[in-house]
Amino acid sequence: MENFIKQLVPKKMSEYRLKTNDFIEMYNDGEVEIVDIRMDFEVKVWQLNFGLQIPANELPDNLNKLPQDKIIVCACPKSDRSIMASAYLNSIGIEAKYLADGMLDVMEKLKGGMAKSIDLDNR
Repeated sequence: MENFIKQLVPKKMSEYRLKTNDFIEMYNDGEVEIVDIRMDFEVKVWQLNFGLQIPANELPDNLNKLPQDKIIVCACPKSDRSIMASAYLNSIGIEAKYLADGMLDVMEKLKGGMAKSIDLDNR
């Protein structure tokens, strides 16, 4: 817990922040994996059709599902929960970031013809 709390300082949190356009570029380059940390009932309403879905409260029990060779990008609708999830992962030695503007911004940037800008075939 002490290591987790040490992650919650502005300097560290800004290092974990990832803008949507940077995420898309890094995803296309195979550098990151997105983890939707919303609860199952939220995912039933709408979801990304790529990446992993592990509710934030289940992360500790599912660390084995996270790829070891990629930066983990935690995502929720805005960024509230993903900030905490990325800090947790970093506190246990897993390189993680969070989507600064949340999944809603990813959906906004990928709507319509812009959906072609993310490479889902390289997975």
